[in-house]
Amino acid sequence: MPYIDPETVARAREMDLLTYLQARDPEELVRTGPASWRTRTHDSLKLSNGKWYWWSRGIGGRSALDYLVEVKGMGFTDAVREIVGDAAAPTHGRTSPPRQPPRHEPREFSLPPEAGTEAALAYLRGRGIDGEILDELHGEGAVYGSRRYSHQNVVFVGRDAAGTPRYASIRACAGGFKGEASGSDKRFGFAVEQRGGPIEVHVFESAIDALSFATLHKIRGGDWRTLSLLSLGGIPPVRPGSDFKVPCALDQWLGDHPLCSEVRLHLDNDGPGRAAARAIAERVSPHVPVGIEPPATGKDVNEHLLGVLAGRETGQRRERGGDRGCR
Repeated sequence: MPYIDPETVARAREMDLLTYLQARDPEELVRTGPASWRTRTHDSLKLSNGKWYWWSRGIGGRSALDYLVEVKGMGFTDAVREIVGDAAAPTHGRTSPPRQPPRHEPREFSLPPEAGTEAALAYLRGRGIDGEILDELHGEGAVYGSRRYSHQNVVFVGRDAAGTPRYASIRACAGGFKGEASGSDKRFGFAVEQRGGPIEVHVFESAIDALSFATLHKIRGGDWRTLSLLSLGGIPPVRPGSDFKVPCALDQWLGDHPLCSEVRLHLDNDGPGRAAARAIAERVSPHVPVGIEPPATGKDVNEHLLGVLAGRETGQRRERGGDRGCR
């Protein structure tokens, strides 16, 4: 079994989660008070007083190591290496490796193995996403199912301009887990490329919102394949006095599509979503026209879609009832 000396493990345990996220993934932190935070991926994962607790799962801890193992699903050795670098290189004997200064190399990306795709697609259909859209995207390898331990997940794949997978967003089919495959490059978010016509991009916080928009377009009689859709994989917080940066997925997309004619932002209809939309528009609009178009109803585009579908179902029931009444 790979061996990491206890001193290295102890050093890894010294790093608290707040310090780790501030250094490695500051966009994941959302301040909720003078000395408290939550994570953007998991609303119920709270940090305060040097500790963290994931309320929806009933687990918590103090160190970043606990977080990487319990929340991100890393193996213990990989988690130690993530924190302290090559000093955590395991050996198979009883002699500890020589101490080396930490280096943080990018982790190699690989897609989660496919498993349970039918269950994953059924979950998305339950969220109102059109089945034909899902079947086509699954055929392209853009959406599929995967399992980790006993949990069924849906995977949304992001590719670079050459078509190489570089990113994978993971969403649990039950519970609130949201995450990304290890080594994912957030510059290459899940996207649907339009076929022909002027290039305008519709931008969303999540892949499910992007596919909800495609479904709404199809319901209204449009061809969803004439759309370009981009998921940001979450949005950075907007803090007063801080230097807000355009999300890297959008920045990369605009760089890869220099003839883009318009950016249309369909971020969540809440405080963080509206603030991020304004900040993005302020920085992008000098170069490309930007429209801010939050969902007409509901918190996000998927909630709006479900409301539209519920209204259609109610209307159809009324029509059927009226027909019976005329007989």
